[in-house]
Amino acid sequence: MFLVGIFQWWYGSGWLRHLKRSYVGILRTADFFSLGLLARTLFNPFRQISATSGVGSLPVKLSSFFDRLLSRSIGAFVRSMTMLIGLIAILARVLWTVISIIAWTLLPLTPVVGFVMWLAGGA
Repeated sequence: MFLVGIFQWWYGSGWLRHLKRSYVGILRTADFFSLGLLARTLFNPFRQISATSGVGSLPVKLSSFFDRLLSRSIGAFVRSMTMLIGLIAILARVLWTVISIIAWTLLPLTPVVGFVMWLAGGA
């Protein structure tokens, strides 16, 4: 009866709890990188640095325009790299989750496999 209870927990509530924790881990990784926020603010100025509005002569306006353009380009580059790293981290977390779910499912079978291998003479 004891082994039956262990297997019921392992493949019942324990497995569901492991699935929920894995899902929450993926969500936490996605929240850490804030991909939605980075996508919405992709072309915002970097660190909210912005030049003056460019009131005045043409050279002042052009200088202001190129300052803002450079700041937005730097911001887009930094945010794009952060989004790329975030996507890689999320994909790695998903891969780790799939591996852990497979391992969780197969782990109770390892003593049986070991015993059969021992009987077959392979080690």
